[in-house]
Amino acid sequence: MTNPKTLNANRIYFLDAVRAFAILMMLQGHFIDTLLNPIYKDTNNIMYNIWVYFRGITAPIFFTISGLVFMYLLLKAKEKGKDKIRIKKGVERGLMLIGLGYLLRIPFLGWLYGDFNSYFLVVDVLQCIGLSLLILIGLYLLFKKNTQVLSLVFLSIGCLSFLYEPIYKGYTFDSLPLLLANYVTKTNGSIFTIIPWFGFVSFGSLLAILFFKHIHKKYFKLITIGLLFSFGYILIEYSSWVLIQLYNLTDIPIFKASAYYNYLFTRLGNVFAIFGLFFCLENYLKQAIITKIGEKTLSIYCIHFVIIFGSFSGIGLKHFYYHSLTPTQAIAGALIFIVVVCLLSFYYVKSNAFVYQQFRRLYFKIKG
Repeated sequence: MTNPKTLNANRIYFLDAVRAFAILMMLQGHFIDTLLNPIYKDTNNIMYNIWVYFRGITAPIFFTISGLVFMYLLLKAKEKGKDKIRIKKGVERGLMLIGLGYLLRIPFLGWLYGDFNSYFLVVDVLQCIGLSLLILIGLYLLFKKNTQVLSLVFLSIGCLSFLYEPIYKGYTFDSLPLLLANYVTKTNGSIFTIIPWFGFVSFGSLLAILFFKHIHKKYFKLITIGLLFSFGYILIEYSSWVLIQLYNLTDIPIFKASAYYNYLFTRLGNVFAIFGLFFCLENYLKQAIITKIGEKTLSIYCIHFVIIFGSFSGIGLKHFYYHSLTPTQAIAGALIFIVVVCLLSFYYVKSNAFVYQQFRRLYFKIKG
């Protein structure tokens, strides 16, 4: 029987399935949101509201899983005395994601015609995750000698970044250079900013420490599933109530402000519930195609970005069908789009590891 301390025994298989779920939700979300005619975006329509709600779970899942997977692998590497190698790869990967995030938005064709603007400097999910990995490495190096302290740091960062969003979300950071300001404010068009989204990465890293410490124990899976569902339910249904009670007890205004602008703690509850659901189904997902999709998230992201938004050329589906489809056309088109993108990633693009390897080779060629 395999030693429970080995990597295979401790592999968290359900995370690939969760990543696949998130990437598929992202594909249909971007397709429908970009191409559906706005007259059909009716907030009085229950089906549309359900779609909006579940679409909102996608990014929190991505960021939480990014922290969980990276920190878990880093702790595994530390256990084997190879954390320096993992840190080096993590730094390269973080920088590569940041660079790729900018590369996908550069309108090369427009530049050839002399059309220059600063929009390609906006920050999207890849840059945000890349910077998050670099921050995680820094925090790990500072506190790796005591994982309890590291856990407390992640918990504090997650809670504070969520709690204080009503305050910092209005800051424009005009004094910062545009390149840096785009990481902390959406004023210039950034889709994601490092705060509050690093909060989800922090909670994912906290989960990684807990998983690493207890995954070999008896009843770990059963207890973890119960806790994920329990905390998920509490955060979804009662996080605002808890914040109000804290305000009543302390009279600290930030608790009240956060309670009336509380979507981050709720989304974290959604993430925990999704994790619990997929962990329940893990035995059925180990060899399923959905896990294969989860291994190709970066490739799928790049392919879908090129097809919809026209990376490099500026010509994509958005160029021809922007806000023009009916609901039936949008749903059918989204299904076809998902199939096409997945097929391209399976048969014409290698795994995420292969993509990282090619960027690493390019980096060393440039470095000489």
